[in-house]
Amino acid sequence: MMLSDPSKKYRPFVAVDLPDRQWPSKRIETPPQWCSVDLRDGNQSLIDPMDQERKQRFFDMLVKIGFKQIEVGFPSASQTDFDFVRTLIEEDRIPEDVTIQVLTQARTHLIDRSFEALKGAKNAIVHVYNATDPMFRRVVFNVDKSECVEIAVDATRQIRSRMLEAPETNWTFQYSPELFTTTEMDFAVKIVEAVMDAYQPTPEHRMIVNLPATVEVATPNNYADQVEWFCRHVNNRESLIVSVHPHNDRGTGVAAAELTLMAGADRVEGTLFANGERTGNVDIVTLAMNMYTQGVHPQLDFSNITPIMREVEYCNQLPVHPRHPYVGDLVFTAFSGSHQDAIKKGMAARREDPEAVWAVPYLPIDPLDVGRSYEAVIRVNSQSGKGGVSYLLEQEHGIELPRRLSMEFSQVVQEVAERTGKEITSQMIYQAFADEYLEQDSPMALISHRLSSEPDSPKVTLEAMIEANGERQALQGQGNGPLAAFIKALAAAGHDVEIIDYHEHSRGQGADAEAIAYVEVRIEGKAVFGVGTDESITSASMKGVLSAINRHRSSQPAAANVTADSLV
Repeated sequence: MMLSDPSKKYRPFVAVDLPDRQWPSKRIETPPQWCSVDLRDGNQSLIDPMDQERKQRFFDMLVKIGFKQIEVGFPSASQTDFDFVRTLIEEDRIPEDVTIQVLTQARTHLIDRSFEALKGAKNAIVHVYNATDPMFRRVVFNVDKSECVEIAVDATRQIRSRMLEAPETNWTFQYSPELFTTTEMDFAVKIVEAVMDAYQPTPEHRMIVNLPATVEVATPNNYADQVEWFCRHVNNRESLIVSVHPHNDRGTGVAAAELTLMAGADRVEGTLFANGERTGNVDIVTLAMNMYTQGVHPQLDFSNITPIMREVEYCNQLPVHPRHPYVGDLVFTAFSGSHQDAIKKGMAARREDPEAVWAVPYLPIDPLDVGRSYEAVIRVNSQSGKGGVSYLLEQEHGIELPRRLSMEFSQVVQEVAERTGKEITSQMIYQAFADEYLEQDSPMALISHRLSSEPDSPKVTLEAMIEANGERQALQGQGNGPLAAFIKALAAAGHDVEIIDYHEHSRGQGADAEAIAYVEVRIEGKAVFGVGTDESITSASMKGVLSAINRHRSSQPAAANVTADSLV
């Protein structure tokens, strides 16, 4: 059980003394070097590690996205990884501009095995590591600081020698002081400088020093302080590519990566959608898209994010959370009525000036930029309001409800949502709208009409045939327009109707276009809406009036036809 006083068991992280830190005032203005470690770090964390087929699919996808550095495995520790690296090389599956990376422990036979796997590669990074944290030195490996340095230096010399034996490969050396964030900073610098002395990097041929948050133990600002401190104190900084490898044990891996880039890091190792040991690695997709929303292209292509997500789910055999930033199935979806109303208004403003800087409430990015449509932006359930209902009708069915009608119809949908307890789809909303307004053709329905006018008269004469209670009835009226004439004709037949408000627009394009008319009338002192559609705007307006009359006379709302069974 949780302790009443956790300070008796746990100690706070000791921060770096860096009172003049510079990183808080910096901005990320260029993307880092990206290295995907999905096929190694991500793969080793899976319940069922990837087989050759899944590994190849994942590798090909990473190349297509634009990764230039891909850690493809731990060939000295796994025959599957060894065989995969050999397949990539022997079958010439690595593009000229892509560098593969392999990880090895600082042991001679494992280093030799790694070079055996890489034989014939055009571009390769050999990544060696040893633990430098005081607890690991004491508890796990039983070595002191000098012995720890000796392990790293000996491995570096062996790797440099093996690289010189194979000049046909463009080699890059990478060293990681594992558990950097819990290593004494002065010792971290000391061991890296010892490795640099053994490898002899230059500004023209730099080595990578990877500073991993192997276990995330502090707030992200501490990691940034450590990286800035390291970059200030290490000798020959210009000969280094400083890389970070954040994990997510505290749930702040993305923030940690961003702050370390501000603090001077040049490179990020991570995975797609944050798969990795324990709570995962830093999520490169979120990092990259965060940059994109700030106007910085990450040089990775997530233009069609959903197929990428599905491929990763297949290869990892793990689902991506529906609320995952930028990617999840629900991430661009609003159910809340107030959110929906704001989004609807923002999208309307966007249509007026589509070239303007993106500014739509609640949407930090245009869904179209990652291959999503606007269809899923607003979805309706019992928490939704008129904005969401109107938005879906307009976006997917071309129905632009007047404000008061929108308020009225949202109550119809709300009743259905509360009664069923389920999400209401766009098609169900349209069907409810059709039942409530468009299909109200009883007891009165329009059969036909004919208009005529005198040459010098502003008035028109309307002759209409309607069906009332199953019997045909001829009507005639005169007015300043077709709708006014129809109202007069109805009054002459005993149906007193007063027009309160009227809206119309076209729906669809070309030969399939039709007119839709929204009519608000007063009948027996009560305001009632009706809606009509037809190829002719005159017919549509007349149908709208009859729809209102029929709704007024109806004792059973048509929306009741939408039942719980119809939602299954």
